[in-house]
Amino acid sequence: MEYQYPIDYHWTTDEIIDVIKFYDAIERAYEKGIERDELMTNYRRFKEIVPSKSEEKTLCGEFEEMSGYSSYRAIKKAKNASSGDRIIMK
Repeated sequence: MEYQYPIDYHWTTDEIIDVIKFYDAIERAYEKGIERDELMTNYRRFKEIVPSKSEEKTLCGEFEEMSGYSSYRAIKKAKNASSGDRIIMK
């Protein structure tokens, strides 16, 4: 894909890497599928870095605008799935 991930330049290098891992997990959910537990682990770490719901909506909205992948829909599906399930978005 030819786009940049939305990030906050006030984050540490480790935080930026972890947020990119979250975006990558969302991409994998759409492109080839991802284990539910892996997606949720990445999401929980993302929420440690971005605890504000409004900032989460802004970042995820920018990501969806650029990539076409909805973080909200992928996480909603993962929350409703069981541990060990594979999340495959359509």
